[in-house]
This record gives sequence, structure tokens and C-alpha cells, in this order.
Amino acid sequence: MAPRILVVDDNLELLSLLTQLFEDAGYEVVGASRGKQGIEAARASPPGCAVLDILLPDMMGYHLADTLRKDNPQLPLLFITGVFKGGKHATEARQKYQAAGYFEKPFEAQKLLEAVAKVLPAEKKAPAASMQDAFEVELDIDVEEEGPQDAMELTGRIKVTGGGNLTAEIRGANLTATPMQKVPSTQVRAPTPGRPPDPLPVGAGAPGSRRGELRDNLPSLLTAFYLSRETGELGIQRGKVKKVVYFENGTPVFALSNLLADRFGQFLVRVGKIKPEQLQDASAVAALSQRRTGDVLVERALLKDTERLYYVGQQVKAIIYSLFSWEEGTYVMSFKEKASAESIKLDVHPANLIVRGIKKLYKPERLRRLLQPEDRLIPAVAPAYGLNEVELERWEAELLPKIDGNRVVAELLAFANRPEHVVYGFLVSMMALGILDKR
Repeated sequence: MAPRILVVDDNLELLSLLTQLFEDAGYEVVGASRGKQGIEAARASPPGCAVLDILLPDMMGYHLADTLRKDNPQLPLLFITGVFKGGKHATEARQKYQAAGYFEKPFEAQKLLEAVAKVLPAEKKAPAASMQDAFEVELDIDVEEEGPQDAMELTGRIKVTGGGNLTAEIRGANLTATPMQKVPSTQVRAPTPGRPPDPLPVGAGAPGSRRGELRDNLPSLLTAFYLSRETGELGIQRGKVKKVVYFENGTPVFALSNLLADRFGQFLVRVGKIKPEQLQDASAVAALSQRRTGDVLVERALLKDTERLYYVGQQVKAIIYSLFSWEEGTYVMSFKEKASAESIKLDVHPANLIVRGIKKLYKPERLRRLLQPEDRLIPAVAPAYGLNEVELERWEAELLPKIDGNRVVAELLAFANRPEHVVYGFLVSMMALGILDKR
């Protein structure tokens, strides 16, 4: 039987990610989101090792550790924390519990795995099948995304990294991606010589992947990759529409979609760079000559070669942002050493991606469902991100100190003196980052 690990963390998405990480490495995982659940699970199925978050909703991780050690004095323990940082706490954990590891969020999940393997070795499993091996999908499906699609505002600044880890910041004009404009159905996708099929998210649990329901937890899923510094893929599906976000070391760097409206040529049409008939003609030529449509557009002087990097980056960002409008669906997580072979990658901090995604794509009625006028907010004890990592507007920075649990949301709206949906977008985004909590 595979060696058993107990993992306790109240961040459900991070718990799911760590569970799959350990399962992929050959362990049986018993997961819990509360200390009491962890105790019951350990007594029902005694683990060979325990990975514990220190700050849990119902008890401290150290108190949980005391109980586990009473049942099994030799149980190896590892601690993870987002709040008790610094050498003092790590020293105390090692001295009292002889902890095999003490990891401060964000941490490198692979190092956590290595620390577990030292005290509880496991036979390495065969590499997990990639998403495209597990599920065949139809590319470029010509359907509309469910629900009304609004124009999407994209800021003109974009940062990308290329070969040799070179980073460039490109400042272009602000873009507005309008809903898809129909291109005649004669458009065909030009295959790219030597390039494998695009990996896309699966619709059912594939080997080496963990599936879950998408509700309002996209920010938490992005944060789970960030907190664990994981490299991998997050595939999301709703109906026939499937999109995948690639991560490297916890940061989203690329995205693909099987939706025709998300293809590069269609994106150029949506932002007004080219006309539909120009795309139709270029696509036909690209298909016949086995080239990328973008190459043909450059050849015809419809797109400057120097502009392509900018528009590719904005296209990728638009695909990721579009997922914030999804209120339901399914997701699949998969881990690989190299998530994407793309040479051009986004350079965007997930905290700012989450804030902008919520502000841009959450409808007023959705914001009001997540936050009521009578709710009271307080600063979170263990925020997933630091305020120094978030770009705030002046009025937002001035409002934050007033959020201390003494005022209801309706009072904060009056203080902010901004449109209601704007203030709600800011407050909900701060909750999504774990910076604010409901009292």
C-alpha cells in the first residue's frame, strides 16, 4: 500500500493542489480543512506523516500536532504557515516537535515534497498523462460563450518574458475587445508544422489530475498555484468551451482556448486591428501555405512584426480575464515540469490579475451576492498576498484603514464616494486576495 499522509489546511484549493501533488508522487492522502476533522481522520486512518497549517479556523496547528503526537509520539510533522513567519516560530517548531520542515507561504511545493520524502519515502509513480493525451477536443468551436458578453477593457501596458529570461515592458494603446464578430465559416485554421496539438483542459478526471467544481473560486485556484509556487496547468470547462491557464513557479504565463473567438486572428478583429474580411483572406492563404495566420498578416503589412508580441500578450491576458465571468463550470489541475513550450510568456503578478479580473468581469448582481450592505469586514489575520504586492488607487488606499469591523459595507460606500459597483468590486477583490475577511 502507498504510504499515507495527513494534510490539513483550510484553504480548500491549496489543499486540493497539495493532495494531488502528493498523490502524483505515490502517496495516499487524507485531507482535512479543520483541526477536528484532521484528528478524526488520523484516528480512522493513521498516517505516516502529517503536513499541518498552523492557523486553522477551529484550533492552532500546534494544538492539533499535540493531539496527533499523543496518539503517535513518533509521527513526523511538517508545518506550513502564512502568518507565523520568522526564525523564532520555525525554531520553536523544530525544538518542540522536531519538525521535519517549516514552510512559509508562498513556498516551493517541490521542496515540501522533498522534505516529506525524507521522512516517508514513496515509490515514484509513472508520469501523469498530459491533458491532450487524456481527452480529445474539437478545436476552434464556433459557439458563443454562455451569457451576454460585454466589451473587455485592456490596459495598454503589458510585460512579457522571452528567450533567455529577457523581460520587456510594452506600452501600447488601451484596447477594447468587443464580442466576437462573425467571420465567414470558410475560415480554416492553419496547422503549424512541427507543433503538437494544443493541450486543452479535460472534461473528466484524467490520470494525474484533480477535478473540481468552478463557482466563485477562480481567484482561490490562481492563489493556490501562487502559494505553492507550482508549475502546471489549470484547465476550465463550461459546456463545449475549454480554456487552460499555464503556470510557471506559481505565476500564470500563458493561456489557450478552443473557442474560435479567442484565436489570435479573431482577437485582432475584436480589438479593431484588422477587419473580418482581412482575417478571412489571410487565414485562407495561411492554410494553403501551411503557415501561421499572423505571419501572413505581417507579410501583408496588416500587422507589424514588432506589434505581434504586444497583441499576443494582450490576447493571452484576455483569455485569462474572460474566465472571471464564469460563475460555474469544472476545473482540472495538472502538474508538469514545463507547463508550456511557448517562448513568449506573460509577466503578471497573480494578485493584480485577480483584482483586475474581478473589477472588469464581475457583474453588479454577482458582487452583491458575495457581499451584502449589512456585512462587516475586517483585516485578515493571514492574507495570501501583501498590500505591497497590489496596485491600489488612491481612494482605495484611503478606504482600507477605515475597514476595521466597526462599519458595515453601506457605510464604507458612503466614505468611498464612488459608484456602488466600483466600491463593491474593490472590496470583493480584497476578500478574494485574503486581505479582508467578513467579520
